[in-house]
Amino acid sequence: FTKGGFTVRLFGIAAYRKYSSGSGYPNISLSSPLPGIPKPVFASVDGQEKYETKITTLDNGLRVASQNKFGQFCTVGILVNSGSRHEAKYPSGIAHFLEKLAFSSTAQYGSKDEILLTLEKHGGICDCQTSRDTTMYAVSAEVKGLDTVVSLLSDVVLQPRLLDEEIEMTRMAVRFELEDLNMRPDPEPLLTEMIHAAAYRGNTVGLPRVCPVDNVDKIDKKVLHRYLSNYYCPERMVLAGVGIEHEHLVKCARKYLQDVKPVWGMNTAANVDLSVAQYTGGIIKMEKDMSDVSLGPTPIPELTHIMIGLESCSFLEDDFIPFAVLNMMMGGGGSFSAGGPGKGMFTRLYLNVLNRHHWMYNATSYHHSYEDSGLLCIHASADPRQVREMVEIITREFIQMAASAGEMELERAKTQLKSMLMMNLESRPVIFEDVGRQVLSTGKRKLPHELCDLISNVTASDIKRVTTKMLRSKPAVAALGDLKELPSYEHIQAALSSKDGRLPRIYRLFR
Repeated sequence: FTKGGFTVRLFGIAAYRKYSSGSGYPNISLSSPLPGIPKPVFASVDGQEKYETKITTLDNGLRVASQNKFGQFCTVGILVNSGSRHEAKYPSGIAHFLEKLAFSSTAQYGSKDEILLTLEKHGGICDCQTSRDTTMYAVSAEVKGLDTVVSLLSDVVLQPRLLDEEIEMTRMAVRFELEDLNMRPDPEPLLTEMIHAAAYRGNTVGLPRVCPVDNVDKIDKKVLHRYLSNYYCPERMVLAGVGIEHEHLVKCARKYLQDVKPVWGMNTAANVDLSVAQYTGGIIKMEKDMSDVSLGPTPIPELTHIMIGLESCSFLEDDFIPFAVLNMMMGGGGSFSAGGPGKGMFTRLYLNVLNRHHWMYNATSYHHSYEDSGLLCIHASADPRQVREMVEIITREFIQMAASAGEMELERAKTQLKSMLMMNLESRPVIFEDVGRQVLSTGKRKLPHELCDLISNVTASDIKRVTTKMLRSKPAVAALGDLKELPSYEHIQAALSSKDGRLPRIYRLFR
């Protein structure tokens, strides 16, 4: 029978009574071990060997990278050095199409449903994401199903059928996404697209990441095959895995990825675009009526959004770490962010901008970094009538970055960056992406503790040095909304070249 939530039948009433009254327990303090209990055996840590990233290159040039992690699930995927930056000789939007077409029918599987059912047997899920420079096909599933997973990934990446009806469905999905992008209350994705187009006008990372409307009907199987035959070759790929034995992954890679003939035929990557990003700076404006963006019971007021960016550095340079610390120090967010410890309420954009200017709705710092260039930008939003004042506040913040950083704010930014890095790397898919991207771009992986050491070594003079270098570049500006009060590009440039970041005064005869 059950009494007080315990089943008593097993031990009899006496045992239950003994422990239900306080007198049955020995009176021992919590800091000393209980008597009569076997000594615990703790696992010993034998250095870093088990958790180092192992990398093997196959005969065909494909790199296999893995990181062991305790658990019965693993994340495995193929990363390809291909993205919207490589579309100079093709209609823009191919990467967008490939992302939507991923995990559709292949040589082995008749439909997307078949793929999902196969993965389901191993408790698996799949996803494909493209960025400006990388395409990532990933699967998380039980370790026992590794063989099936690698075979499926090989099929999805190298043997897609790209049927006419699938391409037609993708066109519909892309059109819907383009409409959605322009109607969203959150303008951040659109502004990011615009600032890249302004900063790298017409080249590499400045090429559109989302498919332009005019190209939706131009992209077909022939165009896709032409692109894939150049960029989807083994030496531009990494098979990365987290939570598996390296030897097992290499064995599967040799079996399914070594001598596979892609559906577009064997081709040497003859036409690969190796252009280096050319930072141009410039302005892109989009006049848009934002008054009806967010209607409803609690409408957001009409806002104008501005993003101002300057050239930082590539993630392969040593200055990348000081720039990451600077970005953390600037921080920022929305004026409705619920602040608490660790939310970044002591970052400069909160202290100097949002806390002092109640009419500012948002001020956030972003750092985008690629293998040959980077962009540090600040996004701000306010009422259309206060755009000029808002721009000046942001240009002043840029100039003040070059002033020496306080010891406390620098330490806080470094600690926050380290804790963010370590917290993110608790998650298996994040470790997978980190391993894959690092091995794809550098051929090796810096471990978290090495990165933490580099962050700890950043000094105030490093911040000053990288900022001074950054302020020499021409600004990139993206503006969205009602832009009647927007200062001219030349004025923004003059403010960023001045000592105090102020905009040149305009003297109007008639106000």
